[in-house]
Amino acid sequence: INRVKQLAEALKTNRSVQSLFLHGSPLTDAGLALLNPALSIHPSLVALDLGDCMLGDEGINLICGLLPPDGAKSGLKELTLSANPGITSKGWGRLAIAVAHSSQLRVLNLDYNPLGDQVAGMLAVAVASSRTLEVLDLEGTGLTNQSAQTLLDMVENYPTALRTLILAENDISPELQQQISDLLSEGEEEEETEAREVTAREKNPWICQNNSSSQMVLMTSGLGDSLLAETEM
Repeated sequence: INRVKQLAEALKTNRSVQSLFLHGSPLTDAGLALLNPALSIHPSLVALDLGDCMLGDEGINLICGLLPPDGAKSGLKELTLSANPGITSKGWGRLAIAVAHSSQLRVLNLDYNPLGDQVAGMLAVAVASSRTLEVLDLEGTGLTNQSAQTLLDMVENYPTALRTLILAENDISPELQQQISDLLSEGEEEEETEAREVTAREKNPWICQNNSSSQMVLMTSGLGDSLLAETEM
């Protein structure tokens, strides 16, 4: 407890730290409660690793409050909660809602927690709702083909920011895992193609803009001369 208090005081002084790694510490919910006042107003912290910290549902409640940005804090972009078996499905449900509603998380590591198919379904909804989540680690979380099918439907039918979904060490068929991986890869390739097209347009000296009333064409020669013509449609 004394060390946790010392860390809390240090966080109040050090306002520039961006990552806090407490993985494997016997923090418990009580310890996180001591840290929470400093964490909740820290202006720079964006990555928090609380894996294997003996957390439960009360700890999850505190973590949910750290996710969204506000005037006092930047909000978390990377969160690790690996191997915290004391968190129940109720706690994971609260986290899923928080991720869907107001977080800007890009990376969420939940590996080696006994989540099961019910929690995986909640997380699928959270991922579908999130505009920022790119990496979700569900390795060794007790999932089955039922979860995988839900996640496959989500990836296939709802455009998301998700690019990496880790499902190793679950009771999921290799075929379903491959289907999900292929769909995520397709989404990444489409983004890369769009980025290249945008770059090409930026380099192209011929720029066309259309609207409902007129067409404007800007033509620029290599000498820097320009001709601007507007034609009513």
